[in-house]
Amino acid sequence: MDFSEWKYLICSDLYRITGQINWMILVRHVLFGESYKYIFWMRTCAYTKSHAIFRYVIYPFAKLYLRRLRYKLGISIPPETQIGSGFYIGHFGGIVVNERCIIGKNCNLSHGVTLGQVNRGPRKGCPIIGDNVYIGPGAKIIGAVRVGNNVAIGANCVVTKDVPDNAVVVGVPGKIISFRGSQGYVNRTEYDMELSKRLRHAA
Repeated sequence: MDFSEWKYLICSDLYRITGQINWMILVRHVLFGESYKYIFWMRTCAYTKSHAIFRYVIYPFAKLYLRRLRYKLGISIPPETQIGSGFYIGHFGGIVVNERCIIGKNCNLSHGVTLGQVNRGPRKGCPIIGDNVYIGPGAKIIGAVRVGNNVAIGANCVVTKDVPDNAVVVGVPGKIISFRGSQGYVNRTEYDMELSKRLRHAA
């Protein structure tokens, strides 16, 4: 990860929460925020670990601080996890994501969500989550499950099978009840337009 990618990721994450991108809002959320503070330091750990100089200067501090936030906020998402832009955590607490999971862009995680690994059987592995996916409070996605794009997963749902694009899944085990997708649940995804506008003004 280079600096421009890191900057793009933290700005896209911020926009998903605030609908704005500026340094004053960024500083306020890093200092006094909750979920965004964790996301920021998670991204920063991934960035600084990949650079020779930062790896020995900034990364140890960032990793230590992220560990503190893990216990304070109840969020356990390793910085090694592959997560796309526009990552959003609605409420902190009880969130566990295996580092081998792959999460697409504009994913919404709610409190109590687990994306976990299965160690044996036909679903051995970790989930792969598509773009624009909403995962409701208490939901569990376990094993080598592929969740398509624009999917909404309901509260306390347990997903152990693949989910097609635009599906709405509820229940234990998860069942598809419609194909209305995640529209209305995943918002503020137009950050590319906002970032382009800011670059034009800066030029």
